Amino acid sequence: MEVTLNKNIESLPYLDNVKLRTRMANLYYNKFQALRNVTLEIPSHAITAIIGPSGCGKSSLLRLFNRMNDLIPNTRVTGDIELDGKNIYEKSIDVVDLRKRVGMVFQKPNPFPMSIYDNIVFGPKQHGRTNRNELNKIVENVLRKSALWDEVKDKLEQSALALSGGQQQRLCIARVLAVEPEVILMDEPCSALDPVATLKIEDLMRTLREIYTIVIVTHNMQQAARVSDMAAFMMMAGDRAGELVEYGHTSQIFTNPRDKRTEDYITGRFG
Repeated sequence: MEVTLNKNIESLPYLDNVKLRTRMANLYYNKFQALRNVTLEIPSHAITAIIGPSGCGKSSLLRLFNRMNDLIPNTRVTGDIELDGKNIYEKSIDVVDLRKRVGMVFQKPNPFPMSIYDNIVFGPKQHGRTNRNELNKIVENVLRKSALWDEVKDKLEQSALALSGGQQQRLCIARVLAVEPEVILMDEPCSALDPVATLKIEDLMRTLREIYTIVIVTHNMQQAARVSDMAAFMMMAGDRAGELVEYGHTSQIFTNPRDKRTEDYITGRFG
């Protein structure tokens, strides 16, 4: 399989600046262990792709970073998961504030059944921002960041559900940006989109990485190679627990993997 690699890695002097870190992270659903001893460091202002076959724990790992797994009954986490050096699973952590700092974009676009404008201001209003002029500035700012402003600026009061799939996903990204996050988690954000919409989202990710830290789960190896700076390859162990096999610069993972299982996966021999 030929892949087009992201050429930006050499221009990333900040890769040593760690934004998210896991140390021996384990995740359990009841008695089932979903993740085992995952240790990795995710740099600021870069795109990190989590890749691997279905069922290996990619999305479970992603959800650790904003404690979305807390919403599943009988979930238990051990080890350390840190944001800016602070363990986000400490009892003192305000989970609402955490999810403001670490936003999530889901696999399928999920705009609220309300206007484009109200979709975006929903989050800021929940955090106490009610001044109309301020909200108007937020709407324009995040729609511009999401490369959607020119397409919707004259129909902000129309239903968000009337937008195309690709536009809806960019609106969902704008909605996340409206609460001023530091990290954006993306769980297969292009899997429901056509190739044209997918390329727009990828271009958007490259732009956003200058301001935000982005972590993306993807099954698309071409996409991971094109857009990511770092790549983490996961596999499922014999007992179905997800384990991290290899982590490094995307260029190294795709051209000179250290583990034979990584090479077999990215060349399409399994998965």
